[in-house]
Amino acid sequence: MKLTCIAVDDEPLALKMLCNFIEQTAFLSLEDKFENAIDALAFTHKHEVDLIFLDIQMPDLSGMELARVLENNKKTRSTRIIFTTAYNQFAVEGYKVDALDYLLKPYSYEEFLKAATKAYQFFETQHQPAPIETDKKDYIFLKVEYQLVKVMLRDILYLEGYKDYVKVHLIGKPSPTLSLTSLKNMEDILPAAHFMRIHRSYIISLDHIDSITRNTVNIGTMTISVSDHYKENFLQFVNKWIG
Repeated sequence: MKLTCIAVDDEPLALKMLCNFIEQTAFLSLEDKFENAIDALAFTHKHEVDLIFLDIQMPDLSGMELARVLENNKKTRSTRIIFTTAYNQFAVEGYKVDALDYLLKPYSYEEFLKAATKAYQFFETQHQPAPIETDKKDYIFLKVEYQLVKVMLRDILYLEGYKDYVKVHLIGKPSPTLSLTSLKNMEDILPAAHFMRIHRSYIISLDHIDSITRNTVNIGTMTISVSDHYKENFLQFVNKWIG
């Protein structure tokens, strides 16, 4: 697998070095290079790009601004970014826009390769089925970082959609398990007799419901609203529950 990528930097020497690093890396394919973010944005409208190596401080449109535009565009939402900059104060802000990594100038090829490999591993997981279900079993496997984690169905309280991931809230776990998959994928895999989607962002375990109203479900200390789109199915369940 090769990752298609572009390089964006308004400093010619920095851009040249970046392009050389990309071309030295077997699993990267340099599609184009740009000295400003506006031209790079126009390119992404016409071409699919996996990865952008992106300088932050540039005139007209900064790298951070470009990242936000790409994140809010459905077509480019799957594009990932590795920032390159001489200013380390942007690191925290960079991760707020889901940047895969952050290269602080001047960086070596070894540092570049480490960041590029992280990107390759990220995309590699996306080409594999995230959760794997063993037919008629009481557990599933979830793709968590770069490993498959076994999760017992009886331990799942509810699932919460989060960008390109799903947060799986489990009994006895203070923090949710973060799996690289979609809520729709989980909805298809989980047994309908025990799990129900009640909101675009939530699937609940029917076995762990503590109380319900016509519009909400309470699981432990968590109250989850039932959205209009899923209300009819939910009310059918409520009627059976009451009956």
